Amino acid sequence: MIDLPTAQVPGIYHRRIGEIVVTAVSDGYYDTPIAAYRGITIEEASSAFERRFQRVPPRISINAFLIRSKGRIALVDTGAGDTMGPTLGLLQRTLATAGVAPSDIDTVLLTHLHPDHSNGLVGPDGSALFPRAELVVSEADVRFRKDDGARARHTVIEQLRYYDHPRRQIAPYADRTKHARGEVFPGVTAVPLPGHTPGHTGYMVSSGSETLFIWGDICHAQELQFPNPEVTVAFDVDPEEAVRTRRRTLDRAAADGIPVAGMHVHFPGLIRIVRNGSGYSEVPEIWAYEMA
Repeated sequence: MIDLPTAQVPGIYHRRIGEIVVTAVSDGYYDTPIAAYRGITIEEASSAFERRFQRVPPRISINAFLIRSKGRIALVDTGAGDTMGPTLGLLQRTLATAGVAPSDIDTVLLTHLHPDHSNGLVGPDGSALFPRAELVVSEADVRFRKDDGARARHTVIEQLRYYDHPRRQIAPYADRTKHARGEVFPGVTAVPLPGHTPGHTGYMVSSGSETLFIWGDICHAQELQFPNPEVTVAFDVDPEEAVRTRRRTLDRAAADGIPVAGMHVHFPGLIRIVRNGSGYSEVPEIWAYEMA
């Protein structure tokens, strides 16, 4: 009897940007409660997913990205580690598939301090999983997560998820942390994208005439937030600013025609944005066997 496969090939995808190679690496997925989306009814949101043949509740990719430039390797975001269930925490496995050991990574660039982006910084014992890496993270995000007054206004679960976890994750990197400002890695520039969190940050990858914009959490659910950028999520610290930032970012991506990469765009997360009436739509990048 033939054994049937039970898992996919580990998720990696390479994309050349001039002399730089960016590799999408999957940390897995999670199913987001439909009620997490705001500015739209549950019925409207469910219908929007179903029209696109998506499941309800929606299954959301958790992506990270390797950047190889000038003989160095950076990692943008670290996934959820062992903190968000069995469908996440695959990053170390996919890094190995990509031929990269944690000790090969000399820079970790964080888009923000949320569990699915930064909880892969340390292991169960609290030790750094990237022993040689310098940590790059927004000063505003670190300051916000260390604010005891803000922490006290949240539930015990929220305190653990949004304050205690980030403090634990960044602690082993305290003596090798720098602010996400300006050029943070060869060919990579930090771009402030506030709203989702105070220090939410994107990274513009540039080499020669080519660019790729890694935009973090500009979008959580493309089926909802591209056609209607006013839709927010419960995890937005400042929903109104998140909407302004999303509209501005989508406008620029559509006008410039540049490829973008998102942490929650369906894996491998590489798309282009086009205007579609009062909203936008995405054009997925076509898979290529060889990098151009």
